[in-house]
Amino acid sequence: MLLLAVVGIVPTGYAIYQSFLARSGSGFGGLSGYRDAVTEYQFASSFAHIGLVLAVWLPFMFIGVMGLALLLHGQRSRLVGVYRFVYYLPGALAGMGNFMLWIFLLDPNNSPFKFILSWLGYGTLNQTAEPAHLPVIIALMLFFQGAGTWILVIYGGLNGIPEEIGEAATIDGASRWQVTRHIKLPLVRPWIAYFLLLNVAYATQLFLEPEVLGLATQGQISPQWTPNELSYTFAFQVFDVPAAAALSVILLLISLAIGVIITTRSGLFSERD
Repeated sequence: MLLLAVVGIVPTGYAIYQSFLARSGSGFGGLSGYRDAVTEYQFASSFAHIGLVLAVWLPFMFIGVMGLALLLHGQRSRLVGVYRFVYYLPGALAGMGNFMLWIFLLDPNNSPFKFILSWLGYGTLNQTAEPAHLPVIIALMLFFQGAGTWILVIYGGLNGIPEEIGEAATIDGASRWQVTRHIKLPLVRPWIAYFLLLNVAYATQLFLEPEVLGLATQGQISPQWTPNELSYTFAFQVFDVPAAAALSVILLLISLAIGVIITTRSGLFSERD
């Protein structure tokens, strides 16, 4: 509860308080901060960019994570522990190094995949990292950064399924696909919901990935490409702190609404027999 208060409740309360102040920093400003945030011409496009990233990233992430977790769960060799360790490494070593590595990989002048980039017609980093390519690039970055950790989470959920259930279904004539479709996936639904919840929350907070790519391409990518970047611009470039706080509150409300939908639909926190 203390941790929740320090990193959650107190900052949220402070953001709400700041969002109702006048831009001058003193006095009550009403909804002017929210008006400034919503009427900013890049407000809608920044949320659209998040939607595009999610549309590419979540299906790719879900298929990859679930496929590898199911394959890992089906293994009976002693190498399972090695596989788990290898899957976990990219997530353990993620961070700024991961993004710098991707800048290296995307630059046709330095990338070991230069022949592929050249075949696609890209000769410079700016051509590879065009704004239209950003949803796919960020989706790949996030997949290789976080897939390993989520494979282990889903794998742990699969290990919680009693073996007797699968054995009984197999005896009754169920194929491996039928066991997976009708037994394994429904029983790990809370873990899938947990996966969706945290990944959607992470997507709404995107900042580092487009920011670093924007710096590497000398401003080719808008510094307000995501809502978080737009909020940063409000606070530290325009010096409109109420608008920045209002945008953060809007992001929080959207994230909470999505979280409520996922948890209620999936039964993530429901009691089970």
